[in-house]
Amino acid sequence: MNLLVVGASGFLGAEVCRQAVAAGHRVVGTYHSAAVAVPGVAARRLDVTDRAAVRALLTEVRPDAVVATPYRYGDWAVTADGAAHIACAAAEVGARLVHLSSDALHAGRPTPYLDDDVPTPVNAYGAAKAAAETAVRAVDPGALLVRTSLIVGEGSKQIQLCRDALAGRAVLFTDEARCPVHVSDLAAAVLELVPTDLAGPLNVAGPEAVSRAGMGLLVARQLGLDAGALATTTTAALGRQHPGEVRLDSSRAAGFLRTRLRGITEVLA
Repeated sequence: MNLLVVGASGFLGAEVCRQAVAAGHRVVGTYHSAAVAVPGVAARRLDVTDRAAVRALLTEVRPDAVVATPYRYGDWAVTADGAAHIACAAAEVGARLVHLSSDALHAGRPTPYLDDDVPTPVNAYGAAKAAAETAVRAVDPGALLVRTSLIVGEGSKQIQLCRDALAGRAVLFTDEARCPVHVSDLAAAVLELVPTDLAGPLNVAGPEAVSRAGMGLLVARQLGLDAGALATTTTAALGRQHPGEVRLDSSRAAGFLRTRLRGITEVLA
């Protein structure tokens, strides 16, 4: 398979590239500022906000499939417009598109979110992710929208945030529930989904919900650190407009994936 990974220098994109190369696929990976450091990947610089550049690259590469991970927190042009540009170009060359979305497009509620629950964003980032999905579905109804949660693993921003909170350099929220997923599990699931004909939104996250503060406690236990030093607060105390309890029900994906999506307690055991 000739695979194009948009955002190959990112945490998830790099892992998708590593696994795709190991599986024998031809991989082209794009980057914007940080270079792609995955052996076997043909790296190409790309600004996803430049529609003509996106179209030119896909016309040149002619990928069989595109795994798109474009986002930049607080940047609508990258997160929303970039996704639309990729979808348009992928459709023009007839490439299968797997777009990475986020649980951030939900507002939060006590009950889990199913695959086809409509977005209810409460902040600008969530709105950008929701707009990206809308654009992708309008351009390519056959595209798969993988909705995922906090991505963890060695080198992840989420784990580093927990370490910073244990060192007094950051605070963790007690009132935000998420379903973290390990980067290697998510990448394997994405590559498994590429050759399918699944379309529309699909939750692919860990089976276990935890608050950010709860994840900090798990990191403390894993590292043998004093959890009493963990700095915590609430979104309300900081006046943040953030989703509350966002539990993704990934049972449909877990039912047909060969890849096992591990829970956060197992990941950080």
